[in-house]
Amino acid sequence: MKNTSIEQMAGRRLSNHVSLGQSVRHSFTMAYRGLLKLRRTPEQLFDVTLQPILFTLMFTYIFGGAISGNIQSYLPVIIPGILVQTVITTSIVTGVQLREDMDKGVFDRFKSLPIARIAPLAGALLADTIRYTIATVLTFAMGYIMGYRPDGGLGYVVIAGLLVVVCSWAISWIFAFFGVIARTASSVQGISMIILFPLTFLSNAFVPVKTMPDWLQWFVNVNPISHLVSAVRYLANNGTFGHDLVISLIGAAVIVAVFAPITVRAYMRRT
Repeated sequence: MKNTSIEQMAGRRLSNHVSLGQSVRHSFTMAYRGLLKLRRTPEQLFDVTLQPILFTLMFTYIFGGAISGNIQSYLPVIIPGILVQTVITTSIVTGVQLREDMDKGVFDRFKSLPIARIAPLAGALLADTIRYTIATVLTFAMGYIMGYRPDGGLGYVVIAGLLVVVCSWAISWIFAFFGVIARTASSVQGISMIILFPLTFLSNAFVPVKTMPDWLQWFVNVNPISHLVSAVRYLANNGTFGHDLVISLIGAAVIVAVFAPITVRAYMRRT
């Protein structure tokens, strides 16, 4: 026990004197550790591989005829909606896995290493961008198989995908904060779903806003998820940059500006 405490104190002193460049390298090393975890436990990718496929099939064939008259007309509506819903939901994993690592004592071991103290947190956030990218590619691929042909072209589809990944990374800071302050991984997931479930379903992701009650339309129109879905639709389907794109990027920047400092502060206190 005494030796462990000495190692942790020594590692903490060294971590306090690392340069910015070393901190970045340590963060990428921790991100690589996250990728190795995915390779060794591929079942962790089930949510980003199976969910886009299942949701696209179910929502398209169940609601396509009722909402748009036929499946082909519904695909330009549902594919961007499913993309945003799937990738945003995937960002919950950041907080859950962070809490699990802290519960298992993994971060106690990191204290004794001569690395930047922020590296494990930053590495986890970086590694999860791979999950967002996988979900994005699979959603568009599934839509293409079903007949979705975005008129914006490949370039705008790539921009739309990058927008979703960037916004999801920003939102992951919120769930990382929950992962640091919550007591259990299950509580992180529960709190996160309570927040995301109404935001994703009370949006324009699946049905036109005009079909909703007037009082609900107000909420849907100011819902940040609706702005992100609209931005993706304009990019992929029309090849245009709308005001929703600007709103989405500003929203992502505000989230990072607010939650990154408080998450780092809470993380430093806990570790």
